[in-house]
Amino acid sequence: MLKRRLLDYGLAGILLAIPAALFQANLKEPANLNGFDEAVLRLSSPLQAAASWVTEGLGGLWSRYVWLVDVEEENEELRGVNRALRDELAETKRRAADTALLEDLVELRRQTPADAIGARVVAADTNPHYRITRIRLDRGEGEVEVGMPVINHHGLIGRIGKVYGEYADVLLLSDPSSSIDVFVQRTGSHGALRGLGRDDSYACEIEMLERGGDEVKVGDVVVTSGLGEFPPGLAVGRITEVKTKDYGLFQEVEVEPVADLSDLRVVIVLLAPPPRPDPDAGKRQPSARAFGMTPY
Repeated sequence: MLKRRLLDYGLAGILLAIPAALFQANLKEPANLNGFDEAVLRLSSPLQAAASWVTEGLGGLWSRYVWLVDVEEENEELRGVNRALRDELAETKRRAADTALLEDLVELRRQTPADAIGARVVAADTNPHYRITRIRLDRGEGEVEVGMPVINHHGLIGRIGKVYGEYADVLLLSDPSSSIDVFVQRTGSHGALRGLGRDDSYACEIEMLERGGDEVKVGDVVVTSGLGEFPPGLAVGRITEVKTKDYGLFQEVEVEPVADLSDLRVVIVLLAPPPRPDPDAGKRQPSARAFGMTPY
């Protein structure tokens, strides 16, 4: 037991003496070093280098950690500024789009002689092929009624199919349940236009197109005839296929709408047909009688 205690005391003394010797040797000037001091410094140099390397490494690691924390705070601030700028850009784009819509609506209304009201497309239903099957307008009860024609600056879109609350649904001319009385502008051939209801196109057809003096051709313009709720002369589409038969009084043709039904933003709803042209417009009127006498 005593031997173990003496050993412990001896080790403790050695451990205390080593730092003291190192401290004393490092405090002395190089000229005052003796052999023991030089031996101590020579033996302690690797330990001091290792301790210095560890200390510098930990210090550098801490510095980098502090620097990264500052960088992260700066990045978070920059991300916040970036989000604010993106929101501002999105708002600016939305306002620009609204301005463009209003400009289109004003121009379309200016070009429409009939009693009409502008409307914005607020929703649209699509099929699996991304073809528009129905659009919804921001006009409702007290503003529009079922059956009123819907147009844009290209031509006919369809008619009001349903009105509820503040909104109205449009029955597009490409819908199979749509029927519009039309004629071919070049030939005067008359028929009823119906939507084919295809998933991959907006094609329509005129099943029983009357044969006129001239045969209809691909590219002929189809317009409304004026029968029914649609005023005459509204552009409807162009013939894309003629299914000619060698017999009978009728032909079958396919028609592509002139209006781009996949890109509808603003439309015009015709509340009443445009006024009919004055047949006497441009004619010279006879002079009125003066004092009951007719001038020569």
